Amino acid sequence: MTDLERAKSILNEGHTCVLVKNDEVIIYDKTGIAPMMDVLANKINVNDFSVADKIVGKAVAMLMALAKVKNVYAEVISYGAIKVLEENSISYSYKVLTDKIINRSGTDICPMEKTVANIKDLHKAYEALKLKLESLTK
Repeated sequence: MTDLERAKSILNEGHTCVLVKNDEVIIYDKTGIAPMMDVLANKINVNDFSVADKIVGKAVAMLMALAKVKNVYAEVISYGAIKVLEENSISYSYKVLTDKIINRSGTDICPMEKTVANIKDLHKAYEALKLKLESLTK
């Protein structure tokens, strides 16, 4: 079983994000961009890891690229995410492709997607997302 197959299998046990490389497995049950923000904020080395995630929009894809993951499987992925993954030579597969990622209440585009809509630099995207999360938790 490949690392990506293993990550997908563990994701299907009810988790939101699973990162696998050889015998190392990192499991998250947090939603949205929280798992990848946690990886980056805590400087967890996930270089060349395979990732299975429930929803991958441009924001999460940028964080994954910044973390230098190897490949990604998404239950739902956006066109914006695919563009970021391709630009960073990260292979991907998915179940559902969508135009945009919607917020949890289903009324608008995800605020994290809005935050990175016009950002191309991965480091700037991370900083902008950090600020957005801080403003939302106040």
